[in-house]
Amino acid sequence: MIQHLLSNYEEAAAVILFGIGFTTLLFHRNLIKKLIGMNIMDTGVFLLLASMGYIRGRKAPIVENGVTDPAAYINPVPAGLVLTGIVVSVSVTAVMLALTVRLYKRYHTLDLDEIYVLSKHEKEDR
Repeated sequence: MIQHLLSNYEEAAAVILFGIGFTTLLFHRNLIKKLIGMNIMDTGVFLLLASMGYIRGRKAPIVENGVTDPAAYINPVPAGLVLTGIVVSVSVTAVMLALTVRLYKRYHTLDLDEIYVLSKHEKEDR
């Protein structure tokens, strides 16, 4: 069991990162901490995809020295998925940071419970 875990340390690290991010997202009330947890989860997913796409002994899919045998190269699809995921993650992070700034300017707190209570009071006052 331990030998199998040590030979797949990238996958184990990816699962640990995802777990840390998920628990951070689940148990913290602060919006910035939730955003950090979401980014840690993304990192775990990217690490898993990258490690699944890599095959030892093979090269990047760039034809060199006339070698066109597909068995000599790794699959480029997981790397493309990781790059696309990183772009989406950065975009989502930017939008979430902008929303967090707007919420802080309005309610003067980043605690979700306090924001919920304050928004309920605003609705009642209308």
